[in-house]
Amino acid sequence: MTEPHAAHAADGSPEEDSGALKNIIHFFFELGMLKKTPRSGFQFLGSGKESVADHSYRMAVIGYTLARLSPGADPHKVLCMCLFHDVPEARTGDMNYVNKQYVTVDEVAAVEDLAGTLPFGDEFRSLLGEYRQGATEESRLAHDADQLDLLLELKEQLDLGNPYARKWIDFALKRLGTDLGRKLAETLMSTDSTAWWFDGHDDWWRHKRGAPSSRD
Repeated sequence: MTEPHAAHAADGSPEEDSGALKNIIHFFFELGMLKKTPRSGFQFLGSGKESVADHSYRMAVIGYTLARLSPGADPHKVLCMCLFHDVPEARTGDMNYVNKQYVTVDEVAAVEDLAGTLPFGDEFRSLLGEYRQGATEESRLAHDADQLDLLLELKEQLDLGNPYARKWIDFALKRLGTDLGRKLAETLMSTDSTAWWFDGHDDWWRHKRGAPSSRD
């Protein structure tokens, strides 16, 4: 009987399978770089900070939500696009709009080199290609998820008093490509970033939940 850990690869040899598993572990370690890679644009905004991994997580949830609200869209594909869209930055770093005026990044090479080590490399390459082209409904939703995550962060910085966030917001709004994305952005911009936990919860601040309230 074959041991559970000895599922064979292309030629059936445990040695090749061991190499494939090693590549997967390398990939997992590489993903950890995204937690250590800052989104460099905040250096120019002057406030706020997040890692590429921080951004990718919320973008993925936003993308899934957009797909579920869009009849006919494939939520799985949108989710995967969001999760994978910035994976190459583990190798290239995050280049903001100022950097890109002077630095050319060979992201295609980064994608190809990584895809060649993964058992789902073809799918990884295809998803990123579709995302970059932006021609399908799923890719447009993923791009809007990217911008909505940025808008959420910028609205928070605006609410905290950074006036320059307003200029960034204007450009991000123009990059939205779907009606749903634009409608959500309109609601986003009219919503206080603290309302989800502060508004309508005055009782939270009077006494702990489940504890008897004190009376003067």
